[in-house]
Amino acid sequence: MNTNLATAPQRQRRRPAVVLLALTASLALTGCQISGTTTEPTSQGSTMSTSEFSALDAAGVDQIRESKTARLDMSSGRLEKAAVRVTEDSYGPEINTRDSGKIKLTILAPGGEIRGETDRIRFNTTNKRPDFSEVTYFLTADSPDEYFELIRDGVERYGIDSDSAERWIAGAQRDPERKSDFSITSGTSTGLDVNYDLRYDGGKETQVIIVHVGSTD
Repeated sequence: MNTNLATAPQRQRRRPAVVLLALTASLALTGCQISGTTTEPTSQGSTMSTSEFSALDAAGVDQIRESKTARLDMSSGRLEKAAVRVTEDSYGPEINTRDSGKIKLTILAPGGEIRGETDRIRFNTTNKRPDFSEVTYFLTADSPDEYFELIRDGVERYGIDSDSAERWIAGAQRDPERKSDFSITSGTSTGLDVNYDLRYDGGKETQVIIVHVGSTD
């Protein structure tokens, strides 16, 4: 008798092990994963962002237009292009929503926040800079009193020069039909340079303030 031959009971005991090995090999070949392992992303190159701040790529601009909100991070003193998902040679978008309503814009500054409701946002830079040197947005008012209130709000919030602002307001009140392009001395109380560039024409219904927000360097 050959002693190397396995008995029937021994062959039966081996079958579960053989079946387990075959099942393991089958799972590996079919790409099945054991529960608890990470899975691959369902798509690549997605522009979806979970950040609390807005992106300025095409998808980000679409989201700003749709939600009518934009939040930008300039807490470092600058708006880095990489942080808003545009390439270093990008000049950035111009966001115009005159036909669909104003955007609630918030800029996080080193020492506070800059806020405004606007229908136009622009970004200033060159194709050699890794950041935007300035964010520009437009405030509008439909009456002189509303316009003066916007100016005084900028004085209070951002440290814009009060004497300069009040002298200009007094002149506009004396001459309601005046035309004036006047840049009030900037405020820096938030850690950013905030400049109110007044574009006033008493003969028009809507008055404009161009707000420039940039580094204090």
